Amino acid sequence: MPRQAYVNGRYTPHNDAAVHIEDRGYQFADGVYEVVPVYNGILVDEEPHLDRLERSLRELQIEMPMSRAAMKLVSRELMRRNNLSRGFVYMQITRGVAPRDHKFPTKPTAPALVMTTRQMKPHSAEALEKGVKVITLRDIRWERCDIKSVSLLPNVLGKQAAAEAGAYEAWQIDDEDNITEGTSANAWIVTDSDTVVTRHANNGILNGITRMALLDLIEKEGFTLEERPFSVEEARAAREAFVTSSSSFVMPVTQIDDKPVGNGHPGLLTMKLRETYIAYMNSLKEAG
Repeated sequence: MPRQAYVNGRYTPHNDAAVHIEDRGYQFADGVYEVVPVYNGILVDEEPHLDRLERSLRELQIEMPMSRAAMKLVSRELMRRNNLSRGFVYMQITRGVAPRDHKFPTKPTAPALVMTTRQMKPHSAEALEKGVKVITLRDIRWERCDIKSVSLLPNVLGKQAAAEAGAYEAWQIDDEDNITEGTSANAWIVTDSDTVVTRHANNGILNGITRMALLDLIEKEGFTLEERPFSVEEARAAREAFVTSSSSFVMPVTQIDDKPVGNGHPGLLTMKLRETYIAYMNSLKEAG
């Protein structure tokens, strides 16, 4: 069976899936999205992902196109149709189809829902053994990064700059020279005193679901944590650094721009946190 997608109430071959040219997501990026990782056949942290999806919709005054229970059923049916055991369920909701006009449509529109799946590529053994490089660049995004909007052009430009520099990710810098987050991942450092530091969740970052899960795991493991801004200078002087996301899990960072982090190798605490997070995901299957 060819790969399937779900578009506005219908399952369809992925290659045939399409939306109307006047969908406001296409015209104005007037919509939000969510990506739920699938690990060993289990949707990881599905409830927090749906919580964030509903919050983003509320911030844009868009209704949920169906109940949460129905969204779960569609996710599982797509996983079944696409034989997905490790990967992602992608869901995008826009305000729907309306004549092109910047303001909200005067007539009610039905929110448009698209859901797809994608297989997860194994993490590079070299990346885990040697760590990855990040570059730094100015954060040019809008001031509501807490909304998981489909408007991602600044992130795209940052990710492209990272790729051209041979880097895994780009860490974005605010007007006070503090790191906000990566283009698609949250940023973390570990100080010489074994303190794990990540920026506090506000409108300047997207509060990652992997980030929130790791915060809980850090507390359970008894590590010292600080949620606060940290500068580029502090990051370059840190003993360890890493990123978290639904696709990266916990990925060690060993170079920032042209400067090695710590001894230039993945940190012991970073790798411990990665192991802890993977064990957490495995425990979901056992409990599922």
